[in-house]
Amino acid sequence: AIKTVNAILDCEVPVIAKVQGTAAGIGAHLAFACDLVYASENAKFIEVFARRALAADGLGTWLLPRLVGLQRAKELILLAEDIGAQRAYEIGLVARVVPADQLDATVAEVARKLADGPTRAHAVNKWLLNRSLDVDRATIAQEEAWMVDVMGRSLDSEEGVNSFIEKRDPKFRGY
Repeated sequence: AIKTVNAILDCEVPVIAKVQGTAAGIGAHLAFACDLVYASENAKFIEVFARRALAADGLGTWLLPRLVGLQRAKELILLAEDIGAQRAYEIGLVARVVPADQLDATVAEVARKLADGPTRAHAVNKWLLNRSLDVDRATIAQEEAWMVDVMGRSLDSEEGVNSFIEKRDPKFRGY
């Protein structure tokens, strides 16, 4: 399971989780590792480990403090209470809660938007955001400057500027 969580975190393309029912334990951590988490209004999340006298795994103790803060992460893991979709949204575990009958269409629309967008810029921005939690401010500032320089030479960046000047929608190609 940890290999899968790491693969999601390290994947260059944005990964979307679509949660319709209960995501418990490692299932919740798989969702939380994703870049965007969309949940139906009847979804729930459970840090179930304490209910079974187990230690949390699947990088839950790394993910949760980064998503909700240390105190709330402790509450989630130690109390092992069911967290409904709306509460999960309120504390920052999910990006959006939608009616169950709209979840598939919502996720498909977001996936299409990401796929049609500047995919290399998405990869770079995902990398920078993930790095920002593990390095100091000076390091991330240097890495941002480096990525701004690199991305500023890309064909998609050129297309982004040209589409702005020409007042049209950009047609990104992924490089």
